[in-house]
Amino acid sequence: MTNNQDLATIVVGAGQTGLSTAYVLRQHGIPCIVLDEDPRVGDQWRQRYDSLRLNTPAMWDGLPGRPFPGPRAGWPTGRDMGDHLESYAATTGLDVRCGMPVSRVEQCADGRWAVTARGEHFETRNVVIATGGEHHPRVPDVADQLDPGIRQLHSSDYHNPGQLLPGPVLVVGASQSGADLAMESVASGHQTWLSGAVKGQIPFDLESGRARVAAPVLWFLANHVLTMRTPVGRRMQSQIRAGGTPLVRHRTTDLDAAGVRRVAARTVGATGGLPTLADGTVLDVANVLWCTGFRQDFSFIVPSPLGESGWPRDDGGVMPDLPGLYFVGLLFQSGFYSMLIGGAGRDAARVADHIARRERAGSRRAAGSGRGAARAALGA
Repeated sequence: MTNNQDLATIVVGAGQTGLSTAYVLRQHGIPCIVLDEDPRVGDQWRQRYDSLRLNTPAMWDGLPGRPFPGPRAGWPTGRDMGDHLESYAATTGLDVRCGMPVSRVEQCADGRWAVTARGEHFETRNVVIATGGEHHPRVPDVADQLDPGIRQLHSSDYHNPGQLLPGPVLVVGASQSGADLAMESVASGHQTWLSGAVKGQIPFDLESGRARVAAPVLWFLANHVLTMRTPVGRRMQSQIRAGGTPLVRHRTTDLDAAGVRRVAARTVGATGGLPTLADGTVLDVANVLWCTGFRQDFSFIVPSPLGESGWPRDDGGVMPDLPGLYFVGLLFQSGFYSMLIGGAGRDAARVADHIARRERAGSRRAAGSGRGAARAALGA
């Protein structure tokens, strides 16, 4: 075990929020390291399905200190975003250590935090959990009841239609990834069903002229209205965290026009090894794509940071009852903007500012203690 005793801050996760936090901390003069489980910075974006594009144009996809490269009105892909993160870490000189999955974060008796990552042991005054909300795939139990001849893929393992077997496809989960994959499946010649209720959608084509006019209004709403400071924002947080997001890039009219067979009934069981919907419909398919989201898992943190809701009991990323523990990248952490690339810097700044104040307060206490000890020595 390697011991590093004098670290001010460790950031766990090198996604957009983790890197943004490390950058702002450095602006405050607070040294930190970033630990990430992937071999390369940005791999969490490169591992998504090939056709993924961001829901915001490049002008709103920059990180603190650096805009997104390329045309401001362009729509970056997931791979573009992964490359941007890698370039951001390199050009800003952040200390990112890849291939370092964190297995335990534990509060010490003296209030510091012990972090264990791949056989190395670190101690730090502050630790920022930036592992994000798309980390642990959630697949319903019904998956185990399906015929083993059916190819099943969670959206996190799907990359392109070449992975599908010949024959019909059932996409489970009618949120953004579900709509994306259903459109891609039907376009590649597969008869395609989309199971699950649609939980709202934007009222226009994302890349249309109407969208360009409405975009500044939507950006304002995401940053100033749909936040934890407003009643409507707090209601939206509970709805989004309960599962399912509105359709953005592909809407119901697009799905219908493409020939996707939408069914509001959920996939709840199996009959003879075939997926069965809540209305009793049995679908004879060769493939099932689980677009059923992800689950949080913070069991590696001791003591537990979770509240009754099952989510961290944070205040905008700050843990009042666990000093020195912070979160960034939680789903709807402080507002709708927390789920957008361009909102990463705002949440990062809040957390980094709090850490900087904590560090300054600690330095003043240490200085005061030192002066007191000197006076006592002189008196002796």
